[in-house]
Amino acid sequence: MRNRVRELRLMRELSQGQLAAELQVSRQSINSIEQERYTPSLPLTIALARFFGTSVEELFDGGR
Repeated sequence: MRNRVRELRLMRELSQGQLAAELQVSRQSINSIEQERYTPSLPLTIALARFFGTSVEELFDGGR
């Protein structure tokens, strides 16, 4: 599923490791989400949206 995780992470000048630490997941999980190889669980999706101050719909767009 297409997402804006990488775009938003870079806007905040965070590394994958820093974002992973904030969300208490592995760096590999963040990398996989950004590469669209992994669709995160609902709790992680909500945590990402809250962290970036956006809605789930704005963060993940299956139609893009």
